[in-house]
Amino acid sequence: MYKLIALDMDGTLLNSDKQVSPRTKQAIADARAQGVKVVLASGRPLEGMTAYLTELDMLSDDDFVLSYNASLIQRVASRQIIHRQVIQGRDAKNVASLAADLGVHVHAFSPERGLITPQNSRYTEHESTLNGMPITELDFAELDDQEEIIKVMMVADPDILSAAISKLPAMLYEQYSVVQSAPFFLEVLHPQSNKGAGVAMLAEHLKISADEVICMGDAGNDHHMIRYAGLGVAMGNACDATKALADHITDTNDNDGVAQVIESFVLKP
Repeated sequence: MYKLIALDMDGTLLNSDKQVSPRTKQAIADARAQGVKVVLASGRPLEGMTAYLTELDMLSDDDFVLSYNASLIQRVASRQIIHRQVIQGRDAKNVASLAADLGVHVHAFSPERGLITPQNSRYTEHESTLNGMPITELDFAELDDQEEIIKVMMVADPDILSAAISKLPAMLYEQYSVVQSAPFFLEVLHPQSNKGAGVAMLAEHLKISADEVICMGDAGNDHHMIRYAGLGVAMGNACDATKALADHITDTNDNDGVAQVIESFVLKP
């Protein structure tokens, strides 16, 4: 019944050690052997996904990846972009100004400059390490208003970020897609950029209907795709808001929750 599986990475596919367990790796391989398309859908840039795509042998031009919360949808081998939604330098400046008023740090991803920030922080360092990307310190006032920016992120300790989120103006949610991908990360993207829209676009490209799609995730940036899927799955380690949206709640990312879903709903006799 299911022809496409979209997997969030951190907190879903990956365990707490940032590894794909042998059982999960085997379940994905078995599903793909049956002709099921498996794609990674992450807030990470492609650079932060490549090692896992290699490990899962998802490297051909028949393999696709959704990066930056589906701001980019690409074929893996050629990196051909089949869908792209970006914001601009003026947006990065606006978000940085708001972040400064709220007392949180900010960083952004630029197609030309990579990972940029006006002031480094331990969470920007974490982003850099996670994705293998160097940090460029840059006053966002130097960005051209029309320069392409893939996404901007507010970053801070979870309690500080939560307080900032509670003070965000409604206008921000009207102008952008705003999703929380981790307790210390709030992402601001093109208004039509989210994993649900991205998976829907890829499914249409592959001529697969929504009821033939499984999406699995654990955080706020997974909500759109969990709602979209024929089978929306929340991880056992997901927050209550994510679980409330799901059709099915699986085990945790440290107990092969992804493998259990694939075995039960795709590989079952």
